[in-house]
Amino acid sequence: MASQSKAVIYAAMAGNLLIAVTKFIAGGITGSSAMLSEGIHSVVDTGNQGLLLLGLKRAQRPADANFPFGYGKEVYFWSFVVAMLIFSIGAGVSLYEGVRHVLHPEPMTSPMVNYVVLALGIVFEGASWAFALNEFRKTKGKWTYMEAVQRGKDPSMFMVVFEDSAALLGLFVALGGVALSQVTGNPVFDGAASIVIGLILAGTAIWLAIETKGLLIGESANKRVVDGIRRLAEKEPLVEAVHELLTMHMGPDFVLVNISVRFDSQSSAVQIEQCIARLDKAIKNQFTTVKRVFVEAESYYGVDNGTVESAENS
Repeated sequence: MASQSKAVIYAAMAGNLLIAVTKFIAGGITGSSAMLSEGIHSVVDTGNQGLLLLGLKRAQRPADANFPFGYGKEVYFWSFVVAMLIFSIGAGVSLYEGVRHVLHPEPMTSPMVNYVVLALGIVFEGASWAFALNEFRKTKGKWTYMEAVQRGKDPSMFMVVFEDSAALLGLFVALGGVALSQVTGNPVFDGAASIVIGLILAGTAIWLAIETKGLLIGESANKRVVDGIRRLAEKEPLVEAVHELLTMHMGPDFVLVNISVRFDSQSSAVQIEQCIARLDKAIKNQFTTVKRVFVEAESYYGVDNGTVESAENS
C-alpha cells in the first residue's frame, strides 16, 4: 500500500512542479489573475505532496517507549495538515487575487501564452490524474468511489486523486475565464475565474479535512473486518460469548483489536491460553492489517478477570 501511495505522490509532484513554473511564467507575461491563482495552486499541491511523503516516511518508524503502537498516525496528521494548507493558502490566495482583479481589473496581454500553458497543464495534470485514479481503482476493490473515500484508511491515496481532480477542474475554469476576457474585452471574467478556483479549492479542502479527521482521532476498522473478527472469536469452542469488540486504526496498515469474551467456566488456564493463541493466529492470518490483539476475559459475576495480550504480537 505504501509503495503504491508513494508512486502516485511522486508522479503528481513531478507534474505539479513543471506546471507551476509554466503557469507563473505565463501569468507574469500576460498579467492574468486566473493564471497566477493556478500557479499558486500548483505550488501548494507540490508542497502538499512533499508533506504526504514526509508523513509516509515518519509513519514507518518502529515503535518505542513513548509510542508503543508505532507512528502510523503520522500519515493522518500530515494529511490533515495538507487539507488545511489547501484551504488557507491555495483557496485563500486565489480568492484574494480574484477579488482584487474584479475590483481593479487589468487587461491581459498575449492571451495566447495562457492558452498554450493551460493546454500543457491539462495534459500534464490529466496524466497525473489518470495515474492516480488507476491506482485508486486498484485499491478500492468492490466499493464505489465514494465508499472507498469514506471507508478507506490510507488518505494519501485519495488525497492525490482529489487534488488532481480539483486542479483539472481549476484549469478548465481558468481557460474559460481567459477566453471570456479575450472575447468580451472585459478582464473581470479573469478575476471571476480566480474566485471560482478559490471556491473549488476551499470545498476540496473541507471535504478532505472531514474525511481525515475520523482517522486522526481514532477510527475503527471497517465493518467487514469487525464482523469477521467477531465470527472467528465465536467459532472458538471455549468462547461462550463475545461481548465488546473494539478496533482502532493506528495507521493505514495497523489495526489494534481488543476483544471482551466469556470463556467456558470449566476451562483451565492452559486451555484458555491455547484458545487465545489460536484466535490471535486466525485473526492475523485472515486480516493482515491486524497487528495487535488483546483478549479481555469476563467472569460470570460481571467482574473482569483481566486482560491478556494474545501471543505472537507483531
